[in-house]
Amino acid sequence: MDQSIYLVTLVGTALVLAAAFSSLIAFRFGAPLLLLFLGIGLATGTDGLGIEFDNASFAYFVGSLALAVILFDSGFGTPVAALRQASLPALSLATFGVVITTLAFGVAAYYLTDLNWLESFLLGSAVASTDAAAVFFLLRAGNLHIRDRVRSTLEIESGSNDPIAIFLTITLVEVIAIGADPEAEVLLLDILAGFVMQMGIGAAVGFLGGMAIVRLVEWLNLDQGLLPIFVLTLSLLVFAGAGAIGGSGFLAVYVAGLVAGNSQIRAVTTLKRFQDGMSWLAQIIMFLVLGLFATPSQFGSILLPAIVLGLFLILVARPMAVWLCLFPFSYPRNETAFISWVGLRGAVSILLAITPLLGGLEHGRMIFNTAFIIVLVSLVVQGWTIGPVARRLGLIVPARLGPLNKVELELPGSAHHELLAYTVVPGSPVARGQRIPRWARPSLVVREGRSMRFQDMGRLAAGDHVYIFVPDRYPRLLDRLFASRAEVDPEDEDFFGAFAIDPARPAEELTAAYGPELTEAERKLTIEGLIKERLGGRAEYGDRVSLGPIELIVRDVDDKGRVTAIGLSVEPAAPPPAVPFYLSASEARDRLWELFSRLRKRAPHKSQPAKDDA
Repeated sequence: MDQSIYLVTLVGTALVLAAAFSSLIAFRFGAPLLLLFLGIGLATGTDGLGIEFDNASFAYFVGSLALAVILFDSGFGTPVAALRQASLPALSLATFGVVITTLAFGVAAYYLTDLNWLESFLLGSAVASTDAAAVFFLLRAGNLHIRDRVRSTLEIESGSNDPIAIFLTITLVEVIAIGADPEAEVLLLDILAGFVMQMGIGAAVGFLGGMAIVRLVEWLNLDQGLLPIFVLTLSLLVFAGAGAIGGSGFLAVYVAGLVAGNSQIRAVTTLKRFQDGMSWLAQIIMFLVLGLFATPSQFGSILLPAIVLGLFLILVARPMAVWLCLFPFSYPRNETAFISWVGLRGAVSILLAITPLLGGLEHGRMIFNTAFIIVLVSLVVQGWTIGPVARRLGLIVPARLGPLNKVELELPGSAHHELLAYTVVPGSPVARGQRIPRWARPSLVVREGRSMRFQDMGRLAAGDHVYIFVPDRYPRLLDRLFASRAEVDPEDEDFFGAFAIDPARPAEELTAAYGPELTEAERKLTIEGLIKERLGGRAEYGDRVSLGPIELIVRDVDDKGRVTAIGLSVEPAAPPPAVPFYLSASEARDRLWELFSRLRKRAPHKSQPAKDDA
């Protein structure tokens, strides 16, 4: 029997295991996980252990399938609340941001490399999109509690900007391959028409495919073990179908994940667990294959220009694109600065850099190697500094919930219902005597190995195991009852202020007690209304409003956006360091009005004409 089968299997499984074990290092030291995966691929490739792998078509095929799996999982895990909160700014970054980054980077690449204009813009389009895997890992696994709107913006952008970058890259490869005139007006019209068609078909197929996935899951009584495989296969069918009829398969599979994940799909807990595991496997395989494909011995001649281009992307092109795209949305300058910094490039950029090789372009290998080095620069510089930058900009907020011990169980015939098993932790509201809502009366309580009815238990105590059968739209409310208070350190106490005040109290009481200057209209508002008025109509957990000698801090917000707890500090914390750039539209308008007012005051008044003497 041919021993090569066993040898390939041995090497492949060893690489996957090494990548899985490397995640422990990443979790321990906060290293970018993608960087470790790529490092393992490089270490075992041609210039490392000597494994020869130079099949561009196979690398692109594997990477595309893996990216489709990752995008479906990204869409499936994006809640509607995040879409409502940050969809417009995130989609602006995912579309216009990619184009602006491509143009700015392309100009720099033209002057720093031997590439012509079209090849420079091709390199720019390859590195224009952020990497969802790297962003999700560093924000979630890094235990960074970032403001919700900032987190949602980054995650939606990183999950949805790949289709635009893929379209631009493939289109430019085709244009360069056929030797088209870059100044031809017809060519530009063809590109725009192709873009509209691909994105339109992709979005339509994705929406219909997502609805079909939900309906099929409801209609077919599949085994629990087969159901996740069925859904994953359907998602790849959506990806392939959209691409086969001229649409963007990557956009289609992401939209299908959004639709399916935000529908009342059956067995959602099982699906999320399976897809989470498959997404990890897809990331590992894609990163290892791309690392194996690279040849570090070829990096020498382009190393310095590629590093300079990587820094230009981080410090100039990305900030410019973020500022222009977020200008209309009134993001504070520190939030805009952080969003521009968390523009990590990853496997998608390396995958797209393979397309020039597939197209047989003269400088295809140079474009690939340059993109690979740029990705490494991005991961090293940005990946290891996200935490310190977030703290420096004052964007870290204390954890909302403390430890929570919960197990979700799905029972046969229990569509849209869940059996939740909570362990009562010390300090939780239920342990302190707070009542459980009537719609969530526990069916069973286990205390010290004895099972009893809830009615016979009296007050719940720490260590009790409580089983509740509820509709699946309620668990978030129950989590707050069974979670302990978040561990509060002295810095968090300073963050939320020393006093708690009622959001429903009149705002004029603040003037009477602390003397902040409020307008006549603001005095008629409640304290909650005053905060929302100062914040532009919407308050978020961790928001702060300075009122002269005091500061109001939003301690909690319910699912409907109502402020339920407010802290007051008579010693306001030092504001985050001023960011000199990133003016928002509202700030620019205020600055212009202030400048206009000053100019009017300085302008000489016209003298009254002298009256003729009689």
